[in-house]
Amino acid sequence: MKTELPEGNTTNASSARNCRWQVLLAGTGINLALGFLYAWSVISKKIPDDWHWSEADRVLPYSITCLGISLPMVFTGWFQDKFGPRMATTIGGILAGGGIVLASLSHSLIGYVLGFGVLFGVGTSFAYSAVTPTAVKWFSPARTGAVIGVVVGGYGLATLYAAPSAEFLINAYGLPATMFSIGVMFLVGIVGLSQLLVLPKTSSDSIKTENANSHNNFSPGEILKTWQFYVIWFTYACGSGAGLMIISKLAKIVDLQAGLKLGYVLVACLGLGNGGGRILTGAISDKIGRKSTLLICLASQAFIIYLLSKSNGSTYGALPVFITLSTLVGINYGANLSLYPSITKDFYGLENFGANFGLIHSAWGMGGFILSLLAGYTFDQTHSFLFAYNCSVMLLLLAFALIVFIKPPLKKPPSGEHRVSSNKSLLFRNL
Repeated sequence: MKTELPEGNTTNASSARNCRWQVLLAGTGINLALGFLYAWSVISKKIPDDWHWSEADRVLPYSITCLGISLPMVFTGWFQDKFGPRMATTIGGILAGGGIVLASLSHSLIGYVLGFGVLFGVGTSFAYSAVTPTAVKWFSPARTGAVIGVVVGGYGLATLYAAPSAEFLINAYGLPATMFSIGVMFLVGIVGLSQLLVLPKTSSDSIKTENANSHNNFSPGEILKTWQFYVIWFTYACGSGAGLMIISKLAKIVDLQAGLKLGYVLVACLGLGNGGGRILTGAISDKIGRKSTLLICLASQAFIIYLLSKSNGSTYGALPVFITLSTLVGINYGANLSLYPSITKDFYGLENFGANFGLIHSAWGMGGFILSLLAGYTFDQTHSFLFAYNCSVMLLLLAFALIVFIKPPLKKPPSGEHRVSSNKSLLFRNL
């Protein structure tokens, strides 16, 4: 595998110890900014009534963002593989920050769809596709789950500051001024942190191990020929879509079902679970396997969303129960963002990780797009989220059943070569 990249994207081996933590912290910081997406339920609730947006309108920019992040990721993953993480995240920062600024200048749905949905989404795709594989290449395979968990954990933990900050700033200065200020800060911050992302010039332990198992480095075209790809894609759509649906409407859910005007607090609790869940399940999966961890999370999420569908202030008591349920939804949702990148790397190798995970991550956006729009549309028709709850629970249970049967694909070695003896054991150890 080629490990040396163009000048400006590499570093000397003598500074590897410092660089690996530099890259890990910079990537986590970039994701902390990009995770502003998870504050959308607070933002959408603050859209003035005189803008005349329906509930479906209020979720549309968020839904488009999910597609804007995931659908271009095959290209953005390839782009960072080809040109390096620094260039990819710099472009991402400009698009993401600029998109929020553009949205701040409009009161129309189309302005928010274009600015927050398309530009912020595509910018996030460029940056998000670069930070995870860059960090993984600095650490050994035994720490894959933990490293990915920390980096993507920043994205989930963003809600801890984003939701309360959005609530305070919008109340104090209005929605347009808040969006403008946040957009400028993110543009400057992400572009600045991007300059700290470098790749190892010499092979790290992770890359050496992947080279030793090069027969299981799949190209994007090759992964599409494995049945496991379609199971992974569908189950990722189910798990992430259910969580994204709750995230998109949590402030409304709390107001409707509990009569609480503290949606931003519950969004922050979900964010704590989201970020913590990514870190926790990533580390756990290194110990008990990806498959076992994922099965636990899918089953738990189905049960938690079922409880959420039945909860209201008079039945369970309001604030403590909704805090608990919101946090648990966040933990199980966040697990998807840690486990599926790890599964992608374990199943298909590190050589084409950016492009391969780009294909798989399209499931995240499609699941979020469909289920969040379903929640908004059915609420406009029935004034209830019950149908959306039931659909997400059934999809989670179906995903659980499919994951039970999944196993790693084995790629035949080229003619005349022998398979590395440790190959099979390495794959199954990670599952």
